[in-house]
Order: sequence, then structure tokens, then C-alpha cells
Amino acid sequence: MGRVVAAVGIRGEVRVKTFTEDPEGLAGYGRWVVKTSEGWREMPLEGFALRPNGSVAKLGGCDDRDAAERLRGAEIAIPREEFAERDDGIYQVDLIGLDVVDEQEGKLGVVDSFVETGPTSVMVVKGVRERLIPFVGDFVKDVDREAKRITVDWKRDYDA
Repeated sequence: MGRVVAAVGIRGEVRVKTFTEDPEGLAGYGRWVVKTSEGWREMPLEGFALRPNGSVAKLGGCDDRDAAERLRGAEIAIPREEFAERDDGIYQVDLIGLDVVDEQEGKLGVVDSFVETGPTSVMVVKGVRERLIPFVGDFVKDVDREAKRITVDWKRDYDA
């Protein structure tokens, strides 16, 4: 949902590059899950502000500039139980690592990540070659989380 890009000031605040549609979207969560070199850890959000030069956050336990500097480059997520309800119940994070299988050609690879291109999300599928497959009904025919498989209709000439 975001990444720490810099320390701000001397009180442990960090500048955050948000990957949410609304930069203030992360402000609504009381806890963030932060991935540092030591692994993932939960940190309470004590403050959040939009400033002219970007979003700034104050995280619990990050009380000085040195602590903020150690968070530089850390990935930011939110706890799963805080995800908003969705009608389809499908979140991109649930699809990472699933096999992508074409109806005609067989396995194309696995979902590595997603790229946001405005209104359409695009799956980055890594296999023998990398493919970018829009996550829309024209191409994605079925998502079977139990079988860990996404079935697509991906014509060979789309790769040309």
C-alpha cells in the first residue's frame, strides 16, 4: 500500500509514497504492517498528514530520526482483518503466486504482482517469459483460489 522513502525531522516521522488511489487512504488504519530487513512487524499509526511535498506518518516506536532512517525503503501494508469488504471477496494479494493457465495453451506462469493502469489492474505473470495480462473479464475467465489457479483466454498472438 506504500513505502517509506525518507526520514522527516527529528521526531521519527517518515515520508511515505502511497500506492493507494487516495493518498489519505492509509490514514484511516490504526495499525500498519511494515516490512523491514528484519521482517514484517505491526506498528501503530500515531499521526498522518498530507504536506505539499508528500505524505508524512508518525509510527509508534519510531521516536527519533535514527529510527526513521532505519525504516527507509520499508514496505507498508495493513492487517488483513482491516481490509474493506468486497462483493467478490477477491483481493490482489490473494492472487500472488497462483498459476495462470490459458484455456488452449496450458500453464503460462504464476502471478508475480499487479500494475495499476488507471481503471484496469494488470497481472504480471512470470513463466518462460513475462506477460502482462489485464485483469478484466475479456481475458480472465475464472479465479479458483482453492485450486490456486486463474484461467485466462490469452491468444498466442497477444504476445507478439
